[in-house]
Amino acid sequence: MSRDVTPEVTPTDRAAAETVEQLIRHRLSHALGGWRGSIETALPTVAFIALWSWRQDLKLAVWSAVGVALVLAVARLVQRSSLQHVLGAVFATAIAAFFAMRSGKAEDAFLPGMLLSGAYLVGTVVSIFARWPVVGFLVGAGDPRAAEDPFAWRRDPGMVRVCSRLTWVLVALYAVRLSIQVPLYLAAQVEALGVAKIVLGWPLWIAGVAVMGWLLMRGSTPQEVLAPDTEPASDDA
Repeated sequence: MSRDVTPEVTPTDRAAAETVEQLIRHRLSHALGGWRGSIETALPTVAFIALWSWRQDLKLAVWSAVGVALVLAVARLVQRSSLQHVLGAVFATAIAAFFAMRSGKAEDAFLPGMLLSGAYLVGTVVSIFARWPVVGFLVGAGDPRAAEDPFAWRRDPGMVRVCSRLTWVLVALYAVRLSIQVPLYLAAQVEALGVAKIVLGWPLWIAGVAVMGWLLMRGSTPQEVLAPDTEPASDDA
């Protein structure tokens, strides 16, 4: 089997990393968003729950959430900063508003998020067993060469193994989220659903990233890049 014994990393990567775990930490720091994007994602939900708890008026609660999302988008435009996170919040708020207004039930505003979490849960599990772990794509996004070779990370068997372990953390996050939200949804606990959505959003991600960081700090997998036409050998994730 033909192998390239020199890891395919950029000079910046090479200076920052000697092991797969170090390289992943370096690249994820560039690929993940910051606090502002997380706050922008949570604020429409806060507005929805605040207005619903105060007035028990579904239309008012929905339009307040949509209004907050649009204000955040306008603020980004005025500042000429990235719309990546706020557009996600606008889109998610619009879908949630559609579901709630169509059914007339406030709890249905949270149904799209739960369906999405369910899809992500299935997708992350499938990605692990297909040896295309989701975390690998985040790592690849942090590679300066991503535009030319977005799947270069798959030629490192160690990278695939470590990213598979990290993707199991995502599986656990989605499972926890659904195990809490689904019973609340079935019981029509709107306020509790709002609190759960916020707590199970950024704070849960922080916990997940902390677990990933712990796994990365413990590991010391050597980098070993295969030739471009070689598929990584199958082994346990």
